[in-house]
Amino acid sequence: MPDRLLVAGRRLECAWFGEPGGGPPLVLLHEGLGSLAQWRDFPSALAAATGLPVFAHSREGYGGSDPCALPRPIAYMHAEAQRLPEVLEAAGIGRHLLYGHSDGASIALIHAASPATTGLLGLLLEAPHVITEPIGLAAIARMRVAYTSGDLRQRLARHHGVNVDCAFRGWAEAWLDPRFAEWDLRPLLSAIVQPVLLLQGEADEYGSPAQLAAIAGRVSGPCRSVLLPDCGHAPHRQRQADVLRQVVEFLPLCGIGGALSPGATLG
Repeated sequence: MPDRLLVAGRRLECAWFGEPGGGPPLVLLHEGLGSLAQWRDFPSALAAATGLPVFAHSREGYGGSDPCALPRPIAYMHAEAQRLPEVLEAAGIGRHLLYGHSDGASIALIHAASPATTGLLGLLLEAPHVITEPIGLAAIARMRVAYTSGDLRQRLARHHGVNVDCAFRGWAEAWLDPRFAEWDLRPLLSAIVQPVLLLQGEADEYGSPAQLAAIAGRVSGPCRSVLLPDCGHAPHRQRQADVLRQVVEFLPLCGIGGALSPGATLG
């Protein structure tokens, strides 16, 4: 059963994976339709491969966490980045690495760019987005049709329960709002000095390699960019062995040992 954190008066479901105290934790930040449960076996596999503890939670309005108010603000990812230090403090996390997927990757970038951020050793970003692109907006528009006219709402409800509208509408309505076309994280990126690992599938339906290029060309710290063939928007599910290998090879840039954890398997 997940645990609960109380953050700003809201209950957030969370869980730890791996051995506590094994080093700075990898903190997972889920995608815009994700949750703690939707990481599936990845947190355990990540902990086994790296030897590091892994922490994951569902943000407000997702999974088994408290619901959020709708509509979400256009700057909802900035709001989540501002809340992240409270989540880390409530979980007792000091030095850490952030592993963000999609929206979670954008939240991680915003957090890293803040001058108030402390304890961050590195960023591992899967399918990140820093600008809007027609390919992504078209994919979200198709998802909205599937949600209102197909079975997507029913399928998402298995993971989000009473939060299903918070999860989907909060995400889709923000991204498809005409004002969101101006959303752009590129001006923030030069403030990021931590090592960055970028992972994206070549067939990502929500973004092009221009997202990786925008980040790699602007961050101030070392950056490694990997485009995975035969892979869509979720490399940690679709190419998990490759993702784990890239993570393990990247960790020395963050000052963390570069060998696989004993007994680890990469598929």
